[in-house]
This record gives sequence, C-alpha cells and structure tokens, in this order.
Amino acid sequence: MVTPLRRKTEEPKTIDLIDIPEEDLNWSTVSLSEVIQRKGRLEASVYDIEGKHAREVLKQCKWEIKNICGINGIAEAYHRPRFKRIFVGKSDYPIFQPSQINEISPKPDLYISKLTAIDIESLRVKKNQILLTCSGTIGNCTIVGKTLDNCIFSHDLIRITTKNEADTGYLYAFLKTKTGRTLINTNNYGAVIDHIEPEHLENIPIPDPSPIIKHKIHELIMDSFRLRDESNSLIGDAEGLLISELKLPPIDEIKPKYFDGKAALKNFSVKLSKVDNRIEASYHVPIVNAIMSHLDKSAAEVTIIGDSRISQRIILPGRFKRVYVEEGQGAVFFGGKQLLELDPSNKKYLSLTHHNIRIKEELTVKENTILITRSGTIGKVNIAPKHWANWILNEHIIRVVPADDSIAGYIYCWLASDYGYELIRRFTYGSVVDEIDDNHASRIQIPLLKNKKVQNQINNLVLEANQKRYEAYLLEQKAIKTVNDQVIYSSKKNSLYKHNSDLPVAAEDPAQYKNSSDRDSKK
Repeated sequence: MVTPLRRKTEEPKTIDLIDIPEEDLNWSTVSLSEVIQRKGRLEASVYDIEGKHAREVLKQCKWEIKNICGINGIAEAYHRPRFKRIFVGKSDYPIFQPSQINEISPKPDLYISKLTAIDIESLRVKKNQILLTCSGTIGNCTIVGKTLDNCIFSHDLIRITTKNEADTGYLYAFLKTKTGRTLINTNNYGAVIDHIEPEHLENIPIPDPSPIIKHKIHELIMDSFRLRDESNSLIGDAEGLLISELKLPPIDEIKPKYFDGKAALKNFSVKLSKVDNRIEASYHVPIVNAIMSHLDKSAAEVTIIGDSRISQRIILPGRFKRVYVEEGQGAVFFGGKQLLELDPSNKKYLSLTHHNIRIKEELTVKENTILITRSGTIGKVNIAPKHWANWILNEHIIRVVPADDSIAGYIYCWLASDYGYELIRRFTYGSVVDEIDDNHASRIQIPLLKNKKVQNQINNLVLEANQKRYEAYLLEQKAIKTVNDQVIYSSKKNSLYKHNSDLPVAAEDPAQYKNSSDRDSKK
C-alpha cells in the first residue's frame, strides 16, 4: 500500500511595507490604452510623468484655463521658413543664433549676404515679442527689449505676440516656471519632444488669472527688462570712454603689417627676441602687435592681469568628478555656455557633502569676480553679479579676483572689448580642443589710462550696470514667485506638485559650515 505524500502547508510570509512619503515622488496615472499604444512598455519615462502631472496641477487651479495660442488662446505665434544661409565676413545683416536669446547683451558672430534667398526683413524680431527656442534646447525664452529690437534671428525661433499687452510679461513669467518649462517640453500627454512648432502651443494650457494679478506680473517683468537695457547702455558708455581715451580705431580698421602683402597666404616675420618660447603662428598674429602699438602710444602704462595692482588671485580649478543632487539641495552649478546669461539656464546642483572643501577653496564665485571661458569657446568674459555670489562655476572658467572694487569694472570693460578678446585668444593652444590656463590669463596685457578720473568713471559705470542686472534678476524672480503662489498653486486643494524648486534659493556661503556634516545636520 502506498501512502500518499502530504504537501506541507507553507506559512504565509510577512512582507514589510515601506512607507514612502508621497511628496517625495513624481507620480501620475496611466490608462491601459496608453500602455497598449506604447506596446506594453512600463517605464515611467515613456509616459512623461512630469508633463502629465503638470497638467493635473493646472486642472486644480482656481483660475480658468486657456491655451497659449489658438482661437481662444492669449497669443499668436509663428516662425520663419528654413532657408540656406549665405555667410560673409561682414555685411549690413548680422544674424543672431537662437542659443543667444538668454544672453543679457548678445553680440553677433555671423553675417549673412543680402543675396540670401529669403526676405531678410521678415527675420527681424520686434519689441515686446516673446522669443521661444523650438529646436535643440527647447523652451528657452526672452522678451525683445531695446537691446534686441529689430535684430535678425534664424528660423529656429518661435515669435509670440500676446493679444493683450499685459499678457506679455505674464506669459513670459509662466514659461519660466518649472510647470511652464515642463509643458513646453511635452507634446500633449506624449513623450518628451526635441522640436516644437507654433501649432503645438495651441495645446499648451495656461491659467487666466485676474487682470490685477496679470498686470502686476507684467510690470515686474517689463521693469526687469528695462533694467537689463539700462545696464547694457551703461556698459556701452564705459566701453566708448575706454576706446576714446586710448584713441583706438574700430577693430576692423586696424591694419596688421604682413611680411609680403602680395602673397596668397597671410604671412609675417617674428623677431627671435619676441618668440617667448611659443612657435605657434597664432600666438604671434600681427593684429596683437597692432593693438599693442596703439596702446604704447596712448596708455599711461601697459601691465598684465597678474599685476598685484590688478588682481589678488587667478584661479583655475582642477578637474573633478561631479556629484549632483536634486534641485534646492546643493550649490547652484553651471558652465561657460551659460556665462553670459542673467539667470543661467539648465542649472545643476552640486553636492556640498562631496565637494565642500573644493567649493570653498576653488569653485565658489564672489561678486565682481571676472570670469573668462578657457576651454572650447575661449574669451567669453563676464563680471559676476551679486546674485551669483556663492554659486558654483565649472572648471572650464578662469576666475580673476580683482585687487578691489576700484579696478574690477575696468578689468571687465577691457577684457570684454574686441581688443581684449584678441589679447586673450593669442594664448590659445591645443590641436583638438582649444585651451588657455591661469598662467596665460595672468599674462594678458591691460592698459592703464593717463586720466585716472576717466578710468574710475569707466569702473563705476560697469559696477552700476552690474547692480542693475542684480535688480533685474530679483524682479524676474519675484514675478515667477507670484505666478507660482497666486496662479498655478492658488487652490488650497492643490497639493499634487511641490513647487519649492521654482522659487529662488538664497545663496548659501559654504564657508559658514565647518564641515559638510554641519550643513547636513542643519538640513
């Protein structure tokens, strides 16, 4: 007789559930039809949770929801057709690139010929238009003020005109919020897109608050852009004084001396005493000698950036492996690509726990520090505004710490000029990626003026301009905060989406913490 085996009854296993705080997650629901449409894929990235979530937030907003464009929209938008550009060395048609719209005072690098097969006048942007990048990096925006009015831009830029004037500043501020940026970078409820068309704006929702709120936001934004234009005007006045005092002709009119002007190639001779252990032709270009010849005649003295009267210290941070953290949890971090922007786009956040010592000794920027890009694109120069204090720039930017504020603005004015640019570029080395280093930066020539009152005036104009840029930043951040607090998150029931990361974070001084654990305990 065979006794059947009895199956043991297994004891039910206890599963420990982890209670994850809801507010620390980005979440949304996904319908079964969406899963089927995307062939059963279950990765969150396929369904663009942030975009769906942003739309859910606006549904709970207490204000009526409209679209940015369309019949019932608050604005109209268009862009120009693609065209083949014919570039020339110099013409009456300087053209700006879409990547420059966030620069506070962009300068054209390229010129197109009048023979280009397009109505060039139609490429010009008009005052109070909102410009939106629509290819590559999507969602960067600006308002056309005095600086950009009537400038020529390429086709990869959407031009937006609001139907009511007060909506201009409001729409711009909305597009600068995290919610606005998220919606622009999503096509309806679909995946992230890498190109948008004007018609896509017909599907982007935007709350329509009371006229009082919109007017308040509009005024803040327009005042911010007015201050930017005023700062650019002051910088222009400072540069004009500098050129006048040094009796410098326009850079295009400086005629270098070549060895044989009849030859098909540019050629020149260099005295052995001038070789300076550099045998690259680029170091000895005649334009540098021509500039120096003018300076020797008109300046009281020509010294170098490394002179103790000019700078305290020149810092080139070493390369390091970066550890990033979530927005609002570390130090603001950006690179040379954003150096000329008022509020750098695509900011990242560097861990204070992992980089505390390096941040305090090398990476932290102070107000009025002169910043020079030293790798890839060499020679972009800026003076750090007040709101950049204690933010972090990457190792591709050289920091020149001025001797004091009485010379900081003057250093910037010289290095940011066309003449200073040539003197920076001469030190370039490298066969693949162009580079300069802190030793080269210390040897850049800088003229001191015979008239010290004019030199001080130039310095003060630049510092005043830098202060206006700081004030412009504060006004813009106040407008963005108003959009978040009084419009997007206006409903008390709306707790779906944390918006702390949309608000400006006060700059922290890493030096206040003796070590990284002090900051962590404070958090």
